[in-house]
Amino acid sequence: MYRSAVKRLLPFSSSLCSRIPIPPPAFRFLSTDQTPNGFNTASSSSSSSSSSSSSTQGDDGFHHRSDTGASRRTTPRVNYEEEQARVLAASLHHVMRLGWTEAAMIAGARDVGVSPSIVGAIPRKEGALVEYFMDECLQKLIDAIDSGELQLQDLVPSERIAKLVKVRLLMQAPYISKWPQALSIQAQPSNFPTSFKQRAMLVDEFWHASSDEGNGVDWYVKRTVLGGIYSTTEVYMLTDNSPDFHDSWIFLNGRVRDAFDLKKTFQEVKYFAEAVGAGVGGSLQGFMKKGC
Repeated sequence: MYRSAVKRLLPFSSSLCSRIPIPPPAFRFLSTDQTPNGFNTASSSSSSSSSSSSSTQGDDGFHHRSDTGASRRTTPRVNYEEEQARVLAASLHHVMRLGWTEAAMIAGARDVGVSPSIVGAIPRKEGALVEYFMDECLQKLIDAIDSGELQLQDLVPSERIAKLVKVRLLMQAPYISKWPQALSIQAQPSNFPTSFKQRAMLVDEFWHASSDEGNGVDWYVKRTVLGGIYSTTEVYMLTDNSPDFHDSWIFLNGRVRDAFDLKKTFQEVKYFAEAVGAGVGGSLQGFMKKGC
């Protein structure tokens, strides 16, 4: 009777040590050609000419390597016509006064000497303006990382993450009074897919810049947790009246510290479970042999 009970338990005990196969983590694909004025206006033809180092974008919003050579640092983005890109760039100067609106885009068109009618040719208008800003911020962050300006090498991983999130959020600080409107635009059904992918690429860049690659489930968990930290700090800033968003950075540092503590705890629990599983399996096998 004991031997039959043990035989039924053995498959269960061995399953505790088994691992679920997880697809390999995604690989980022960052950077584009830039015009002398600092804004990205690469056309579809120019982007196709640089396809020797390409990537494919998955449904998870991250970019997966599909080349055999070194990838260029490029931010995948909508390829606007040159005049449309100039209008969007100029429109950002009017956002603080007019908001993320078609009126700001019309004012931007006038600034660059283009007919305001061009705004009608830009898909999703206000959504495109917010997305253009998000792409510009990501490119600025990449440039700061690559130039060594942020001096991340002198920091531990948790400090790197906190600094990267802070640097990125400070880029939208001048627009903080209008940012609730931007969040509302991003949440619209027609804009949400692009907004999600932009944030996924941003979080991906945070982790890569902090020299933390990860793998398997851990890779996805890290990006999910950091995405939540970024978004909650972003919302916290909207009601932060402290000088230079001082309270927001205290909040950010606390959440990052909690996340890294949680990561340590998760690993300890995982190792404990594996040890218990191995121990139970060994004990049952020994018991079975004695019973025989």
